[in-house]
Amino acid sequence: MSAFSFQTSVAVFALMTLPVSALDTFIAAVYEHAVILPNKTETPVSQDDALLLMNKNLDILERAIKQAAEKDAQIIVTPEDALYGWKFTRETIFPYLEDIPDPQEAWIPCEDPHRFGHTPIQARLSCLAKNNSIYVLANIGDKKPCNSSDSTCPVNGHYQYNTNVVYNKKGKLVARYHKYHLYSEPQFDVPEKPELVTFDTPFGRFGMFTCFDILFHDPAVTLVKDFHVDTILFPTAWMNVLPLLSAIEFHSAWAMGMGVNLLAANIHHVHLNMAGSGIYAPHSPKVYHYDVETGLGKILLSEVDSRPRNSSAYPIAVNWSAYATTIKPFPVQKNTFRGSISKDMFNFTELFENSGNLTVCQKDLCCHLSYRMLRKEENEVYVLGAFTGLHGRRRREYWQVCTMLKCKTTNLTTCGKPVETALTRFDMFSLSGTFGTEYVFPEVLLTKIQLSPGKFVVLKDGRLVNKNGLSEPILTVSLFGRWYTKDSHSIISGSTSNLATTSLLISTLLMIALQNIVMV
Repeated sequence: MSAFSFQTSVAVFALMTLPVSALDTFIAAVYEHAVILPNKTETPVSQDDALLLMNKNLDILERAIKQAAEKDAQIIVTPEDALYGWKFTRETIFPYLEDIPDPQEAWIPCEDPHRFGHTPIQARLSCLAKNNSIYVLANIGDKKPCNSSDSTCPVNGHYQYNTNVVYNKKGKLVARYHKYHLYSEPQFDVPEKPELVTFDTPFGRFGMFTCFDILFHDPAVTLVKDFHVDTILFPTAWMNVLPLLSAIEFHSAWAMGMGVNLLAANIHHVHLNMAGSGIYAPHSPKVYHYDVETGLGKILLSEVDSRPRNSSAYPIAVNWSAYATTIKPFPVQKNTFRGSISKDMFNFTELFENSGNLTVCQKDLCCHLSYRMLRKEENEVYVLGAFTGLHGRRRREYWQVCTMLKCKTTNLTTCGKPVETALTRFDMFSLSGTFGTEYVFPEVLLTKIQLSPGKFVVLKDGRLVNKNGLSEPILTVSLFGRWYTKDSHSIISGSTSNLATTSLLISTLLMIALQNIVMV
């Protein structure tokens, strides 16, 4: 296991060794969990009461873990906040926390549960992994003592972290990750720097991060680009936000855009619009689940490539602006209008005809669309939209988005509002944009919040096009770009590198390479 803050191209040293008896494919599992929440309280419960609730949730997770193992799964991912939920203060979360040691301690909690104090949850997770011979990722809370000599030490004398842990088939703790990009989580602290956590197995190299982390460069992009992980483990408590950021929509697009497997396990809580999990490969979703009708959990299993870059199905390299910057723009309609998506002001133009070629621009981003509908439904309106700029109320993340979407009603003021059903089918679409970033995520979302596996492809010149003919009714077709270097207060590895950092990285990566000779 490796965890450190920044890296350079010397990450290639970490690839010097490969596991003995490597497997070409493996069976992965994710579990969408309907979490049992604690009673609302403004005062902390006892440690015993906290443990009682966590064990109730673990009873459910245990059944999923056993079911995955019986289906020969090598690894299972469970969601963020799966043991206790999310509504806490710093004080009320504390009874749920355990001290989670560095994986370099080579600890098997199942065999030595008291080595690091009171750790019953870690011991039970370790035993579940060991007794079922399966890798298990769980999300729990970590506490780390500090003292007054540390000027940032919290009043209660502990840092508190939203934490992922992974136990291998022997029950050994092999990876620990502290979430960096918190989202309305006052109960937890932000680590000093983003952690870059990887571990190697006979079925590929794995990295992990949590929920909101996926929208930022570090650790998400760095793990893929510089550490060459094959599969990302992604526990989340994701609230669906249409039209661009529903869970299955964006997570499948991220896997395709980054060229890795993504094992995404979401919380299931329909009243907060939390739902949607999947096992996503670089070329297409393997399996996914979206259910807002019931309160039931769901296990998903699929066989995936251990090292997708070696697969014949691995997507070709894409120049996202190649087509859009070389063609003559299509006619720009005079009645372009403004509309809001998630507090971002897009420029829109309506698809008036059954077929056509349209361009809409905002600043330096021009979006081009060629399309043909089977027929134009009289009570449905579609628009082509463009947005480039810092996103939303926070204005931290720089987005570039080209999107064709269905408006909520025929009133153009509803364009960009959430909508879940559609009737209009397209037998051809081609969407492209003059993106300034190489990080673009292709999204196609169908009526009733469903994906479109095998029905679209990204060409090497950056066009998102349909294939295999007629589509199911479409909600959105989007190219969602993230221009990380334009983020406000962005954390980009290249801007922080120096000689000392590089020396540390070289020595650390060489150590990883040596450690990888013996598999975790």
